[in-house]
Amino acid sequence: MTFQRDPLAGKLPVSLITGFLGSGKTTLISKLVRHPDMNRVAVIINEIGEIGIDHDLVSMSSENVSLLSNGCLCCALRTDLQETLRTLFAQRMVGEIPDFDRVVVETTGLADPAPVVQTMFSDTVLATQYRFDGIVTLVDAVNGAAQLDAHAEPKKQIALADRILISKTDLATPEAVAALETRIAAINRQAGVVHVMNGEIDPSSICGLGLSSAKAGPATLRFLGEGQGVPAGGYLSEKSAVRHDAGINTLSLRFEKPFTWPIFTAAAQLLTSMRGPDLLRVKGIVNVDGAPVLVQAVQHIFHEPVNLDRWPSDDTGTRLVFITRNIRADVIRSLFAAVAAIGDDTAEN
Repeated sequence: MTFQRDPLAGKLPVSLITGFLGSGKTTLISKLVRHPDMNRVAVIINEIGEIGIDHDLVSMSSENVSLLSNGCLCCALRTDLQETLRTLFAQRMVGEIPDFDRVVVETTGLADPAPVVQTMFSDTVLATQYRFDGIVTLVDAVNGAAQLDAHAEPKKQIALADRILISKTDLATPEAVAALETRIAAINRQAGVVHVMNGEIDPSSICGLGLSSAKAGPATLRFLGEGQGVPAGGYLSEKSAVRHDAGINTLSLRFEKPFTWPIFTAAAQLLTSMRGPDLLRVKGIVNVDGAPVLVQAVQHIFHEPVNLDRWPSDDTGTRLVFITRNIRADVIRSLFAAVAAIGDDTAEN
């Protein structure tokens, strides 16, 4: 495989901050926009007034964009996210607003983050300008357990997360925090967990979670979840997959035989067409005729695959991590095997 120009180079990273009602998103964002390292960041929020920006911090304000004194841009989301991202990029290009090199999007507490991510994956115009850098989910240490019991949204927000921030740990007992961490790990053990008090956090903790380059290395393995609380080799065995809240499972499958790209995409398309809403997230590296191809998806939308310049480790097997709702590992494996067998029969004939 000849490595071409890095398809991710030059694209602006977009981070999504989500979390259930009262989890501390407003406090976190209000602290982030004051941080000196946020001076080249555009923050898209639902309403500027909600984050309580002091008037003396605003040095310039237009109808929907406020420039803070440290250079951070705050943009009110008054239309759909696609239009807001396109407008910001256009204003940046013509110099109507200061240059920025990152975007942070805050969702509402009841929002399902999947459609927001799908916007990034499926909009071809945005895909040329931005790259998805991960989901950050806040969980309330005091009320998180009760919210998980009563609502579906926080479960899905946790399941989709790349980084989980547990807020209000100073207001909860150590036992309650530990129990919540155990429950979070049962839903999504690949996401790193960070404790946050009063919204104080180093912005680097929520940045760099996505794939930033097609050049393989340690960052690629971190993106895939290797070395983040999963067993040796980076992937759970099917026997160790655990049944979680509301039927949410982490399923990790390995395939030693290389795929052809048509076979893999046929199997993936069949799976998403049949069980897309329950296929919460997929990450993995696929051996396509001996070459490494990185894939990721949210529900029925697959991101454009990335051809890596080399294997990031000595492991050249296909390994895929599925976060699913009520889908068994053996069902997914059987589907891929059946499609591969059909493809082999077709090739022989």
